Amino acid sequence: MSDWFKRKGQRIKSDPAEERRVKTEGVYEKCPECKADLYKGDFEESLHVCKDCGHHFRIGARQRLAMLFDEGKYDELDADVVSHDPLEFIDTKPYKIRLEQARRNTGLPEAVINGRGRIGDFPALVAAMDFSFLGGSMGLAVGEKITRLIERAVRERSCVVIVSQSGGARMQEGALSLMQMAKISAALAMLAEAGLPYISVMTDPTTGGVTASFAMLGDLNVAEPKALIGFAGPRVIEQTIRQKLPENFQTAEFLLEHGMLDAVVDRRELRDWIIRALAFMYTPEVNPQLLKPELPFGNGTGALPEQTPAEQAEKQEQQPEETSEVKG
Repeated sequence: MSDWFKRKGQRIKSDPAEERRVKTEGVYEKCPECKADLYKGDFEESLHVCKDCGHHFRIGARQRLAMLFDEGKYDELDADVVSHDPLEFIDTKPYKIRLEQARRNTGLPEAVINGRGRIGDFPALVAAMDFSFLGGSMGLAVGEKITRLIERAVRERSCVVIVSQSGGARMQEGALSLMQMAKISAALAMLAEAGLPYISVMTDPTTGGVTASFAMLGDLNVAEPKALIGFAGPRVIEQTIRQKLPENFQTAEFLLEHGMLDAVVDRRELRDWIIRALAFMYTPEVNPQLLKPELPFGNGTGALPEQTPAEQAEKQEQQPEETSEVKG
């Protein structure tokens, strides 16, 4: 037999079994709801929503902004506004270290990102919260950034969209974090007086002081499917009222059924839904006079007059005589 058909020397060396396995890390994503293996390309194309069961994965603030704005383009605002440590708080570790770790791990300056751009060619300012940054908690910086966004919208006559994803107020900042609830709510009252639309989008989870303030103050309050929305957790509520809570309590669908939401919108349809809403709500040519407190003897602008009521009355009595003398 020819040497061509003879095996010489050692047999071909085979690779170890673990090296012969097909590596799929980073290629597929497993759905926690239906356990389906989702190909990453299709998964990202569907905006991180399972095509089999519709489960909505959590997404980051920057992904959210890119998803909402036209062509994914926007200008980031107020990136320099970040939390410090006003109370010098320490639990198992100093609050300053927690902040540094959160910024390093997430690449975010804070738990909310502000963006300016256009949604369906409507001028819009969007604040997107991110749960990966200390549970999306609301501290001084988050309150300041959202307030600035709303005040900027009043000046520029833009629409406002706030996407909530938060565990509530940030405990490391104590009562200072709770004050942000009133601060943002007051800014939203100014937005309403200016006749500008505010759409609140609640995602999983939206809880605590965020739910108890700006998340529920939208002209339209909408949520993603099966999002957890509430103030306190269900276990705390059951222990307080000593009753068993209904099935699906604190889900977006439950709140919609009981009149707490205007709509539950699939993430893949959310941008088009917002565009249709803004087309109905946004009227840039309307510029109503902001409400101002009227004093009993004021000048209609809310400012104190330079003269007392007696001096004003005396001046009005003398005015006709002075005018006739000038004409004469």
